[in-house]
Amino acid sequence: MNKPLAFAALAEAATGLALIVVPSVVARLLLGTELSGIAVAIGRVAGISLLSLGFACWPGREPTRAPLCGMATYGLLVTLYLLHLGIRGEWVGPLLWPAVALHGLLTLLLARAWFRFR
Repeated sequence: MNKPLAFAALAEAATGLALIVVPSVVARLLLGTELSGIAVAIGRVAGISLLSLGFACWPGREPTRAPLCGMATYGLLVTLYLLHLGIRGEWVGPLLWPAVALHGLLTLLLARAWFRFR
């Protein structure tokens, strides 16, 4: 197992998970300031990205399937989070629902491709 890659993947995934759960705490510890408003949502999407990157880069995965796993993870989580934002209705711009639909469709296509490798 490639130890530096495993460490980097684990560190990115852990940072991503922390950003998803407590984005303001991570921002305060890293940048010395709290997040508020829309910055919290953007921080969570960044966290989803880092978590997915950690999954995609985890050593031992078949190289052709790892990017599919990472992108499918990202697509699923960001679809669910954007759907959550839309249902709550706090931040709903004109492209939110098309983005939910596009990410949902891409996630289905990526999941289908991933299962074909199995």
